[in-house]
Amino acid sequence: MPRQRSIEEFTSDELRQLLVEKRRAEREARLESYRKTGRVIQVEAEKPVFTDTTPYVDDEPDEEEPLTNRRQARNRRKKGMERFLLIIEIVAIVGLVVIIFQAFNVLNLLNEETAGALAMPQLTPTALITAVVLPSGHTAPVEGVEVKPNDAEIPEHLRPLMQSYADLPIPTPGAQQARQIQIPAIGLSAPVVLGDGWEQLKKGVGQHVGTANPGETGNVVVSAHNDIFGELFKDLDRLKTGDTIILTTQDRSFTYVVTGTQIVEPTRVDLMAPTPEKTLTMISCYPYRIDTQRIVVTAVLQED
Repeated sequence: MPRQRSIEEFTSDELRQLLVEKRRAEREARLESYRKTGRVIQVEAEKPVFTDTTPYVDDEPDEEEPLTNRRQARNRRKKGMERFLLIIEIVAIVGLVVIIFQAFNVLNLLNEETAGALAMPQLTPTALITAVVLPSGHTAPVEGVEVKPNDAEIPEHLRPLMQSYADLPIPTPGAQQARQIQIPAIGLSAPVVLGDGWEQLKKGVGQHVGTANPGETGNVVVSAHNDIFGELFKDLDRLKTGDTIILTTQDRSFTYVVTGTQIVEPTRVDLMAPTPEKTLTMISCYPYRIDTQRIVVTAVLQED
C-alpha cells in the first residue's frame, strides 16, 4: 500500500492540478444533478487534457450563474407582464370613464326628449267669462204678465253660454262668505246667500260666486231685486256717500262706506271685476218697475 503524502510534500503545480480535478468533479456532479432534473441538456464536448505544465485556468463558471440568469429572465418576464397589466388597467379605466360619460349624455338626451314629449303648448290666458250681463235682471212686473229673467238683455249668440252657467251647481258656502247685510240708511237687514241666479235671489241678497269675501282684498259683489221677491234693493238710489253697509260672516262683521252710485247698462260687467282694494259692489235693476238698466253702488272697507 503506497504511503500517503502530506501537503508539504506536494509541489505547487501538483496542488494546482489537484484543485482543478476537485473542481471538475464537483462541476460534473452538479451537471449530473441538472441532467437528472431536466435543467440542462448534455452536449458532447472535447475534454481538455491537462498536464503538469498546463497553466491553471479557472474556467469553471460561477455556480450561481445559471440560477442568476434564470432569475433575471423571470424578472424581465414579470416586469413585462406587469407593464402589460398596467396598460390594460389604464385602458379599462379610460373605457369606463368614456362609458359613464356616454351614459350621462344618453340620460340627458332621454330626459330632454321626455320633457319635449310631455310639454304642453304655451297657452295665451283669456278672460274667464262668468257673466255677460249684470245680475238681477228680469222683466218688469206688469199686471197679468209672469215675471221671469230678461233674456232679451243677453246677446243672442251668448244665450246658450248663459244657460250653461245657470245649470252649474252652487258650491257650499264657506265660513268667510257673507251671511247677512245691513244698510241702516234705508232700514235694510237681509240674509245673504251664495249665488245670484234666479232661484238664489228669491231667498235674499246674492253674493256672486268667485268674488272676494267680506274683509278680503278684492271686490265683494252682491245683488238683489228692487221690485220683486221682497224688493230688498228698492231704495239703493237713496244711499249717499258716507253711508255704511255692514256685511256679516259666520265669524265677524265688516263695515263698508259708500263712495258712489251710478246708473249703467246691463252689459257693464266690468264693474264686477276684481279690484286691488277691499271694495263692495251692490247691483239691482233700475228704474223701479221698468228694469231696463242697473243701479250700481260702490263702497270701500272701513279699516279698524
